Amino acid sequence: MTRLPDPLSILVAALSRLPGIGPRSAERIALHVVQSDAAHVEHLAHALAEARRRIRPCERCGALTETSPCAICEAPARDAHALCIVERATDVFTLEKAGAFRGRYHVLGGRLSPVNGVGPEDLRLDSLAERLATEPIREMILALGTDVEGDATAHYLAQRFSSPQVQVTRLAAGLPAGSGLDFADDLTLSRALEGRQPLR
Repeated sequence: MTRLPDPLSILVAALSRLPGIGPRSAERIALHVVQSDAAHVEHLAHALAEARRRIRPCERCGALTETSPCAICEAPARDAHALCIVERATDVFTLEKAGAFRGRYHVLGGRLSPVNGVGPEDLRLDSLAERLATEPIREMILALGTDVEGDATAHYLAQRFSSPQVQVTRLAAGLPAGSGLDFADDLTLSRALEGRQPLR
C-alpha cells in the first residue's frame, strides 16, 4: 500500500487529535484540504489562528469570549440572582442554545475526580466563593453530569456553598422528550421518578 506523503501524514495526525475526528475522517478532511483552492485553505488557516488568538476565558465566569467580562456577565437584563454552575466553557453554549436560562454562569473547569487526581483545588472554586460573597446570588443551579464524578462534585458544592442566603438546586434528570419508557435505563427511570413535578 502506498504511504501518504509526509506533509499529508502530519496533517492527518494533527486532525485526528481533534475531538470527534477519527483516523478515517482525519484522512478525508486532509485530502479535501490539500485538493482545495489555495485561497480557501489560507482563509481556513487564518480563521483557526485568529480564533485561537482572540478567544479566551471570561475573567468572571470562565465562558469563552472575545471581550472580558463577557456579554452574558455584562448584560443588565440577565437575572443576577441565579447562577448556573457548569463543568466546561462549552456547556454555556449548550444551555444558551436551549434558551431556557436567563441568569449567569460559572465554569468550574472540570469536576472532582480523585482517580484522575482532580481535587477541589483544581477547580475554579475560589472565584465561585468570591462571587457568592460579592454578587446578589440567591440560587446556585448545578448543571453537572449525572455520572459518579458529576454526583460527587454536586454533593461537594452543595455541602460547601449552601447557606440560608443561597439555595443550591440541581437540574432534573429524567426521560428525554419524545421517547418512551422502553428506551430508558434503570438509572434514568429512577431519576425521573425522583425529579417528578406536579401538573399545574
